[in-house]
Amino acid sequence: MSQEETQQEQSHGRMSILQHLEELRKVIQVSVIAVLITSVVAFAFVDKLLAIVIQPALDAKIKLAVIGVTEGIFFKLHIALVFGALAASPILLWQFWRYLVPALYPNERRYIARLVPISVVLFVGGVVFAYFTVLRFMLIFLTRFSSEFSQMITISNYLAFTEHLLIPFGLLFEYPLLVYFMASIGWLSPDVLVRYRKYSIVGVFVIAAILTPSPDPLTMLIVASPMLVLYEVGVIVARVVARKRRIRLQELASQGG
Repeated sequence: MSQEETQQEQSHGRMSILQHLEELRKVIQVSVIAVLITSVVAFAFVDKLLAIVIQPALDAKIKLAVIGVTEGIFFKLHIALVFGALAASPILLWQFWRYLVPALYPNERRYIARLVPISVVLFVGGVVFAYFTVLRFMLIFLTRFSSEFSQMITISNYLAFTEHLLIPFGLLFEYPLLVYFMASIGWLSPDVLVRYRKYSIVGVFVIAAILTPSPDPLTMLIVASPMLVLYEVGVIVARVVARKRRIRLQELASQGG
């Protein structure tokens, strides 16, 4: 451990509760200001962002409606805030990192420094996948399934439906990272994943059936395929981590001997 890191840990250890709260207040202030600024910039391009958000509805030939005087403007503000938060995410992560680092050991810092960027990439990847595939299929199926009714889908309802679909897929794509973490601390082994693979495949298709109420096998396969791939990626990740962990333990044992 370097002298600078030691001094940081010692100074952090001497910080009072009020000093911790003051640091947290600064982090929150900077984060809120960053989100506000990026949201204002996003609002300047809100029409283009709006076109991206409602494109799946247009592809499904859905006409979105506004039933409140303020619903349209609040919809645009919501979009600007969401995209603003995404644009400000590097600043938010940096603020979180800056506040957390002094309390961590050097190996923990390296751990988180690797995991945080990867988690962001995986989450965005899951959202993008669901946007281009599952969302469109579900909108087309659900509207056709209720075609005998007069449909009036509000923009607020559409936004809530979209967010409730995209966010879970973003979280599902975090699975390899979860496997990496659990395997690193010895809570999970690749043998367990291999042993329960057939049960996991059944579980994946059950989840796919829940996320896609369409009886169409093609839709279920599209939803299930990335989850099956992620499971196999998790097996590979667990094997790599287990191998490294075994080598590290052998080195520690030889040094102790």
